[in-house]
Amino acid sequence: MRKHAGSGLRVAVIGEPTGWHVGRLLAALAARGHQGTAVRWTDLAAEVATAPFSEVSATVPQGVERFLPPCLESADLVVVRGMPGGGLEEVVFRMDLLGRLAARGTPVFNSPRGLEIAIDKYLSLARMATAGLPVPRTVVAQSPPAIEAAWHALGKDCVAKPLFGSRGRGIVRISDQESLTPLLHSAAAAQPAGAVAYLQEFVPHDGWDVRILIVGNEAFSIRRFAAPGEWRTNVSLGGRPEAFEPPQAWIDLARAAARAVETEIAGVDLLPGSDGRVVVLEVNAVPGWRGLEAATGYDVSNTVVEYLEKRG
Repeated sequence: MRKHAGSGLRVAVIGEPTGWHVGRLLAALAARGHQGTAVRWTDLAAEVATAPFSEVSATVPQGVERFLPPCLESADLVVVRGMPGGGLEEVVFRMDLLGRLAARGTPVFNSPRGLEIAIDKYLSLARMATAGLPVPRTVVAQSPPAIEAAWHALGKDCVAKPLFGSRGRGIVRISDQESLTPLLHSAAAAQPAGAVAYLQEFVPHDGWDVRILIVGNEAFSIRRFAAPGEWRTNVSLGGRPEAFEPPQAWIDLARAAARAVETEIAGVDLLPGSDGRVVVLEVNAVPGWRGLEAATGYDVSNTVVEYLEKRG
């Protein structure tokens, strides 16, 4: 960590400058004597060139790589607060840039690899299943016949989710032929290239799930109740959060899920099913904690900064 004598850390926070979480992190950094600067995803840039031949070797040119804006180049550590939008080219470049920063020695939280795993619902679920963690039965298919076969295999009642997505957006329950038809039509229209469908068994539950926020060794928990007439529990969709103390086994499960996805700061969603199972729905590598702070009174933002100080 390149901490400067007589001053705190220089931290680049990648996300929307007007966002609540970015503002909270910048305030917590300033309160602890650090310099935080917000950087939009669209402001990221890089310069690559070959410098003149080194004096040591007359045959091997020295590569030069510079990151922009300047606060990114000089940062002691980088915090990702928000996921990169855009198309494939934009996402790949932004994740590659974070990877190059990390390879140069600038700590990035969460790590670029952890972000990549968590962004991809299929990959993160596969990593958790391989680690022996309980996850819902899930099928990823591309062609209309395969999608319909998957729906049948999942008991004709499943949840379709975007492979990349968060906050409950784009999630639909498919429990009859009428709700399946639009998905099949979309897949047919996308041929021959194909259209990925991520289908997960619908786990009957009592209208609430648990979000456990992992910050290093710390764990914060809330229970989220779905809004009336809604089966999704996301706070962004009207879900009501309340303070909740889960069993230690659930906290251990959340920590294991965060490790499987290679994240240090993670929001782990657990669903207690009506059949007695507790399954891991997903791990969010850029978790929100606004509802958690409101429900519990914990200063999560300060805890995150304290952790960054130890790990930077």
